[in-house]
Amino acid sequence: MTGGESRFAEGPFAGRTLAEAWPSMPPEWIGTAVQHDGAFPLLVKFIFTEEKLSVQVHPDDSYAAKHEQDAGGRGKTEMWYVLRAHPGGEVLVGLKSDVTRSSFEQAIADGSAENCLERVSVREGDAIFVPAGTAHTIGAGLVLCEIQQHSDLTYRVFDYNRRDAQGRTRELHIEKALAVMRFGQRQGGKVERVSAPCVALEKTFLAGCRYFATEKWEFSERVDVQSSRQHFDLLIVFDGHGEINFAGGIAAYRPAQVWMIPAALGRLEIAPKSPTALLRTYVPASLDDYRRELALAGLSEAERTRLVHT
Repeated sequence: MTGGESRFAEGPFAGRTLAEAWPSMPPEWIGTAVQHDGAFPLLVKFIFTEEKLSVQVHPDDSYAAKHEQDAGGRGKTEMWYVLRAHPGGEVLVGLKSDVTRSSFEQAIADGSAENCLERVSVREGDAIFVPAGTAHTIGAGLVLCEIQQHSDLTYRVFDYNRRDAQGRTRELHIEKALAVMRFGQRQGGKVERVSAPCVALEKTFLAGCRYFATEKWEFSERVDVQSSRQHFDLLIVFDGHGEINFAGGIAAYRPAQVWMIPAALGRLEIAPKSPTALLRTYVPASLDDYRRELALAGLSEAERTRLVHT
């Protein structure tokens, strides 16, 4: 997981946690359009599901700011990228159109809450966008990379009556969940990926919102990358190994590493020693800036509309 407790392995902040380093990071690191607004703005997790997770929902910023200041006051919008999936793998995202608050409360009581959610079959390479207020759960047999707002606010509504070794069930948060859940609004689900031709680099745009934008990069040859002065980048490596060359240094990369690329780093070269696949994610300056970036990549208006989640 890349969050506050993650520790820098290299660079000027080596040995410090992200939470320790973040408040003192200069604009040359975080970017001119990113603010020191509480915690580091992104959270990256690798999720391994041996069994299905609880049915849950996350609040948006407005609700969190009003009711969850002690927990940071920040809502939680997220996306999942499927790294591995067993045959028949699925996630459940969003309520069915005919589900009302009353019928959902009844389903919680009789143990059929998951039947109120839309089932989405998934396989390796799929991406799923889950905005705040969207009921969801993740099925068994999946390995996901989750990119989200930096928030741990989760309201569980149903946990299949599972018990721990002491016979205790996990806490549920039904009233809060019902307060933030969006009934009658179909939101979230599998995204329509859009690929763009690049020299030596296969780039696939996955999703963008005001909290994060994410792309998949695949390459087998050296690629030149230019950092943006507006924001830092996170490069999440899940296949391949090689070197990152930049002014003043060379660093080796390998799977399961997350690299923070400073905004003012400028040009860097990624030199793979084996075919490499990674996710690039960052906090866009604005949705208009993100749309302009998509346009510069040659994407049509229809493609841009599919990728931007307001």
